[in-house]
Amino acid sequence: MRLLLTCAAAIAFLGASAQSDPLPRFNVADDGLWVDGYDPVSYTVDHRAAKGDARFSYTYGGAIFHFVSPAHRDLFAKAPASYLPAYGGWCAYAMGAKNEKVAVDPETFKLKDGRVFLFYNRFFTNTLEDWNQAEDRLLPAADRHWATFKHRP
Repeated sequence: MRLLLTCAAAIAFLGASAQSDPLPRFNVADDGLWVDGYDPVSYTVDHRAAKGDARFSYTYGGAIFHFVSPAHRDLFAKAPASYLPAYGGWCAYAMGAKNEKVAVDPETFKLKDGRVFLFYNRFFTNTLEDWNQAEDRLLPAADRHWATFKHRP
C-alpha cells in the first residue's frame, strides 16, 4: 500500500510539473547555446550575421550567447533586449503564419525598425521571401502569437 501511495504521489507531481513548466523563451540547442552560437549584437551593430566565439560568452535567461568580441558581449550584457532578435530567435515567418517555433538559418535575417527577424532557409524554402510578400499581415500576427507563449522570466 505504501509503495502504491508513493507511486501515485510521484505521478501526480510529474503531471503538475509538466503542466506548469513554461516553454523555453529562446531558440537554443540541447546544451543551451542560442542559435548555433551566432552573435545577436552583430545583426544590429554590424548589419551582418556573425558566428560568435565561446571565449566571449554570456548567459542570459538560461541561454548561452556567444559574441565576436568582448565589446559585443558587454553591449549585450548592458541591454539584452536591445539586441535580441524577435521571437527569441525563432523563425518570424512561422511565428506569424502558423504560431509555431521553427528553427532558423542564422544567416537569413532582416532588420526593420530597429528589430531583427530570423528566418528558416533550408531545402529550397526561404521563408524570408514569403515574409517579404506578406509582412504587413504576418508581422502583427507574429507579435500576437508570440505574446501567447508562456516564457521563463
